[in-house]
Amino acid sequence: MTSENVHRLDLGGRQLILVGTAHVSRQSAAEVEAIIESEKPDTVCIELCPARYRAITDAERWKKTDIVKIIKERKALLLLANLVLSSYQKRLAKKFGINPGQEMIQGIASAKAVGAELCLADRDIQVTMLRLWRKLGFWGKLKLFFQLTLSIFYEEELSEEDIEAMKGKDILSAALEELARSFPQLKSILIDERDRYLAQKIKAAPGAKVVAVLGAGHIPGIKKEIYRDHDLDELSKVPPPSRVTRVIAWSIPAAIVALIVATFSVDTAIGAAQVISWVLWNGSLGAVGALIALAHPLSLLIAFVVAPISSLSPLLAAGWFAGLAEALLRKPQVGDFEDLADDIHSLKGFWRNRVTRILLVVACVNLGSTAGTIIGGAEIVNRFIGTFF
Repeated sequence: MTSENVHRLDLGGRQLILVGTAHVSRQSAAEVEAIIESEKPDTVCIELCPARYRAITDAERWKKTDIVKIIKERKALLLLANLVLSSYQKRLAKKFGINPGQEMIQGIASAKAVGAELCLADRDIQVTMLRLWRKLGFWGKLKLFFQLTLSIFYEEELSEEDIEAMKGKDILSAALEELARSFPQLKSILIDERDRYLAQKIKAAPGAKVVAVLGAGHIPGIKKEIYRDHDLDELSKVPPPSRVTRVIAWSIPAAIVALIVATFSVDTAIGAAQVISWVLWNGSLGAVGALIALAHPLSLLIAFVVAPISSLSPLLAAGWFAGLAEALLRKPQVGDFEDLADDIHSLKGFWRNRVTRILLVVACVNLGSTAGTIIGGAEIVNRFIGTFF
């Protein structure tokens, strides 16, 4: 079969067939089916990691989700980001009347039909997101969070022909350049690193003939990286926070406590005013975050109480405590998990669904507490300067 979306490579006598797809294209799914049926490869590689494979193939997965465990493992924001990222793709898929990732589902089914081995070739989505998160600074994280949130409002008007046109090299290059201007780290981790990971997995797949079903944006990079060797363990590592980050994280609360103690030693009244200012700014803005997320009144109270304390330790976050309270007070029902795929299509759905509302409580309380730390810390510094200078 001849198609501009199909790329044939020879690697040491082995035939590698790369099929470029659009993730919500009906035409892509049909092309994947035709290629695998005609080529009958030994192995079919698909651009999925085990977690995303389970998400696509297990329709009951949400009913098994332990939201309390997710918060305790500090994965609430990661899950929220994944849900927001998937909402745009799901809206397009719903518009065209197909399942998100239909071409990957087709690749799985066709591999089974021809007796080919299935290879999950992508890097774990959690590793990718954590590597991205560690690369972004505070303002980068804030910018990314708001851009992801705004994407819920944005309704792109695209025809199915537009989706197919997105496979064009020039359009893809322009899109990646635009992405790189906003978040240089985003392209490096979401595209370039995964190109290397996918290339190595495809190259290591068993058999003389391998078909790889991939997003079209990865094709140019994989064609370049397939002839090089890459360390999958190194690409799968989640780098720890840098020493500078750890020092800053502990230095700020230590400095705040030191300034308060120093002020108390000179003027008890002003020192007490510093403490009150810290508590009120942190607690109030943490509670405002909970209010924005429409949290339970008790979750709001916990946010107010915990925020001034958690802000003094990098190991704690007010959002975790408020989120746990919300999860226990308003435990998600089976219906919330069943409706999750539809509810993430809209802003209203994010707030209505108990699962996403818990995640929003975590995120909004943490943002409020962070703002409270900045403003409350500035108040403490001003009072300190006024006392000593």
